[in-house]
Parts: sequence; structure tokens; C-alpha cells
Amino acid sequence: MSYNILAINPGSTSTKIALYKEETKVFEKSITHTAKELEGFDEVLDQFEFRKNVIKSVINEENIDVKALSAIVGRGGMLPNMKAGGYVVNKDMLDTFKEGLASPHASNLGALIAHDLAEPLGIPAYIYDAVTSDELQEIAKITGLPEIRKQSICHVLNMRAVSRRIADKYGKKYEDMDILAAHLGGGISLSVHHQGRIIDCIRDDEGPFAPERSGSIPMLYMVDMCYSGEYTKKDMIKKLRGNGGLKAYLGTQDLRDVQAMIDDGNKQAELLFEAQAYQISKAVCTLSAVLSGKYDCIILTGGMAYSKSLMEKISERVGFIAPVEVVPGEFEMEALAMGARRILKGQEEAKEYVHP
Repeated sequence: MSYNILAINPGSTSTKIALYKEETKVFEKSITHTAKELEGFDEVLDQFEFRKNVIKSVINEENIDVKALSAIVGRGGMLPNMKAGGYVVNKDMLDTFKEGLASPHASNLGALIAHDLAEPLGIPAYIYDAVTSDELQEIAKITGLPEIRKQSICHVLNMRAVSRRIADKYGKKYEDMDILAAHLGGGISLSVHHQGRIIDCIRDDEGPFAPERSGSIPMLYMVDMCYSGEYTKKDMIKKLRGNGGLKAYLGTQDLRDVQAMIDDGNKQAELLFEAQAYQISKAVCTLSAVLSGKYDCIILTGGMAYSKSLMEKISERVGFIAPVEVVPGEFEMEALAMGARRILKGQEEAKEYVHP
């Protein structure tokens, strides 16, 4: 049986749509949303109708026969109590979103829109590899304060998808490999994949700075800033995510701009570029201890992986641990569609979400 799968991926400033027929991508489209388009929505979930209509417009423009669809899969959002893999979008999941129990994020719209489009067609709606998929080993969840328990929040979807690709390259199953993966994009996160499970990670707020995120900051300085009276909670969160990292120093989050500055002799840009590679390398080395340095490979992926110079600098520092595999870009749409396909083919079982 041939499966046609529609994948949807709402991001903070874009909505991506793709159609797959079996393993073949029929089309993919990314719609960018301007700040003006989104400024009228107080909460992320308020964008539901707007985002859904954008997707329906693309469906009409591409002449997609919705009656031929086998399933619709959306990006998994910030739901509590998640494991990696696929979930059926059920009532418990929808209620969790509607009751505000999921942290605000555009990816939350993935499940809601997938369900709304799939229900009248009588086909299943899924989410796959949600951001908050948490299979960390117990020791990795301990922090320095009993009030705070670490939760896994990382680029699960892309890192697992790329890890599967590399496993194929090595002629092995993903579940039989030990991989240290780093997603290097606007935000940076790293993870340890042990026999098909992410057992430890470095989140975007506890590791290297990124193009637009601050990464980890000495905490006493952060406490001083929070209580200085100069910043609101919203201001501080924006400093951590959105206005931090390279953007805070250089006014741009685009590595191509940074490279152009370096080529023009900008010494600060050169130092920050070196510091970016330095901090990413330190994070890789930190996680290398989880499996006592015994890894099949280290994967560097995401948009930053297109920078050959950055990849060389990181590889020079971490190549002693394991072979380094560079896979530029992200494969989230393919990962969503192939995850749904494995469920439809009976190769994986979709989980049922339970209201927390």
C-alpha cells in the first residue's frame, strides 16, 4: 500500500508544509510570517486559525487531493510527560494544550492543526519526536537544587533523524549505535544517543552561546541583572533567547555576515567566531564523559554546519573522541513524514498521550 503523508511544522516566524508519497518528497514549502502579521496575537494558540488557513491555502495552490492523504503529522510541541517517537493526537493531548499546560511555543500548533485537518477526512493525526521528549537517565536529571529537576528540551526531531541517516551510512541500526549529536542552529543543543534513546543532553540554555541565544551565563551575574530593576522577566528571557549570542555582540545571527566581517578585518568578529567553535567543542567534550568516550561517531548538524571553517575548528578539537560526521541543514519535514510512515507500516507503534 502506498502512503501519502502531509507534514506541517509551525515555527516562531514560519510555517513549513511538505507532502511525501512513500519516501519521495512531492513538494515542500516554507511560508515566512512577518512581525506585523503576528503582532496582533497575544498568545501562540491565538494563531491557530491564521496558521491553519495558511496551510489550507498552500493545499489549494498545490492542488493536493486531501482525500488521497493517509495521515497528517505535525511538529510535536512543548508537552509534559513525553517520550521520543510518535503519538496519536487524542483528546488528552488537545485538552493539555487548551488548558495551557504546555509551555508556549509555535510548535504546539502542529498537533492542533493536524487534528483539525485530519478529523473530517477520517485519517489519523500524529506528532513525532516532540521537543520535550524526555528519556534522560535518572542521574542526568539531578541539578544543584532539589527544587529544580532537569527536563530534556533539545532538537530531538532533527538529531534523531540525522542519527538514523548516519546509522544507515554505517550499515547499522540507529538502536545499535552510540552517537553524540550537536544541532547547531539559531539555538544549540547536544545529546547522547545510546541504543535508540537520548539519555543525556545539553539544552540551549545550559551550553554554548548560539547565533541568537546566550547559552549558559554565570548565574550570580544573572541574579544581579534580574534584580537590578532595569529589566522585566520578558526582557531577560529575550536576552537568553532571541537577542543573545552573536546577535548581542555583532547585531547579526547570520554566520555568513560574521564571516564577511572577519574577511574585512573585524577582530571582534574573529574572536567571537573562535569562541563559538571553542564553546561547542567544550560541550561535546562534556557529554563525551557520559559513555566514557566510547562513541561510534560525533554528528554536527543544523544550519551552522554549512560553515566549513567552523566545522573544521570544532573537528580539530573533538576528533580524538570519535569520527566526526558533518550533516549540514535540518531534516525535520522528512523526519515527520518518515516517522508517520513507520507507524502506518506497523514498524513503530504510536503512543497514546495521557493528560498530566
